[in-house]
Amino acid sequence: MSIKRLYIKELLSFDEVKLEFHAGLIVLTGPSGAGKSVLMQSVLSNFGYEGSEAKVCEVTIDKPYGLESDEYELGDELAIRSLKKDRTRLYINDQNISKKALNRLFAPHVHYLSVRDSSGFESGMLLGLLDRSSVRQDRSYEELLESYLSRYRSYRIKLNELETIKEQEKRLTELIEFTTFEIEKIKVIDPKIGEDEELLKIKHRLSRIDKINDALSLASDIFQSEAQINSLFRLLEKDAGYFGDTMNRLRIDFEEAQTLSEELSEIDIEEVLDRLEKIAGLKSRYGGVAEAIEYRKLKEKELAGYETIEKDKSLLESWLAREYAELVSMASNISKARQKEASAVELELKSYLSQLKLPEVQFVFSETNLCESGTDFVDLKMGRSTVSMLSGGEFNRLRLALMAAVMHNDEQSRGIVILDEIDANVSGDESIAIAQMVSKLSLAYQIFAISHQAHLSAKADQHILITKNSGLSYAKILENDERITEIARIIGGENAEQEAIAFAKLLRKN
Repeated sequence: MSIKRLYIKELLSFDEVKLEFHAGLIVLTGPSGAGKSVLMQSVLSNFGYEGSEAKVCEVTIDKPYGLESDEYELGDELAIRSLKKDRTRLYINDQNISKKALNRLFAPHVHYLSVRDSSGFESGMLLGLLDRSSVRQDRSYEELLESYLSRYRSYRIKLNELETIKEQEKRLTELIEFTTFEIEKIKVIDPKIGEDEELLKIKHRLSRIDKINDALSLASDIFQSEAQINSLFRLLEKDAGYFGDTMNRLRIDFEEAQTLSEELSEIDIEEVLDRLEKIAGLKSRYGGVAEAIEYRKLKEKELAGYETIEKDKSLLESWLAREYAELVSMASNISKARQKEASAVELELKSYLSQLKLPEVQFVFSETNLCESGTDFVDLKMGRSTVSMLSGGEFNRLRLALMAAVMHNDEQSRGIVILDEIDANVSGDESIAIAQMVSKLSLAYQIFAISHQAHLSAKADQHILITKNSGLSYAKILENDERITEIARIIGGENAEQEAIAFAKLLRKN
């Protein structure tokens, strides 16, 4: 991966910038405050780092080796553009993309090292470096890592389930008591769907029982005249059949009314009212009789679940114990591979550290609790000092050495490195060593380095001068004679003497 072109419009003191870049080492120099860091931060923003201040910033890159995405169409050449108006919008090949998504895509391919940055040697970072290096040597190790990570994540899910069960177990007695109480509250009433409507009908009839009885008593007199009416029909020689049928129908209806009266007289109105009140309470609480019945079923199911918790817990604990043993065994194999690779990296580092005027380093492994990265915690020691005790200059020289030690000169570039004054505050010998190391790294990376040192500038495959005049900043790619003049300025100041110019020419030859 490499950046081919850069276009910027209205970036703080820059009006417009158009640059085309080479592969290898690209050094940006110029007076302090001219805008070197501002320019590179704008580039970084197009990869999801920093924040963008440019109205327009577009970088055109070769597609990184291995970069794939299901969300975005990625060709062999990618144009990443940021546009800032009210807010910043980011695009990749004219497809809208978030800053987070950009960073996720390019974090493995764009590396930013600043003299002010003290990160890079955390245990997780070092383990990742050893893992990547091991994978390049042995592909079966990659399968081991992937299998471990997959199983560990499943293990964590099950472990969380066990913790949930244990939390439930603490409240189990209370839950069982409460759930049982909720079930019994409905069970003791035992409502039936439609029962409340039937009870209301009974209540309505009971309210009319006295009137029904009085009406029955008075109306029963009609049967006392039945014989006389039949006699009359015979005397008149008329058919009395329809009259007999009517009286028989009346007799049946009266009997039914009498039976109803007798049944109602046996019903306790207080019991009916009490039952209606209880059902009304359930309806008020649950929304209806059907809902109350459904709630009872749900609680009964919950209660049955509580009763199986102990069994589930026992099975889960057995599975976790077996899986933990398997994971520890896998983590042990991973640790052995890492320690073997660490020894190889230490050996490779030895010559680089010597060039950078640094003592040897050692990977120090210790055991920690099982986690996604296994059971390893790793630190670096340089001589008797841990990384946290190193000076800023030592720290960054060690980072360069480590990058060089794990670098493999594949046909595919390993990406882009942006160095912000990585050679600041170092001695002459250290500056030379850093320049040589960065030059070596540029065989595998496209490197952008902001520098105030002559040695690194002289090693550049492309030299860009950043200047500021009347409040406006400018970026210019220098030709050979212009490079000599700029290196001489770095050595001897704005009015460099012939000795500085001669030394600049000597550095360029070397």
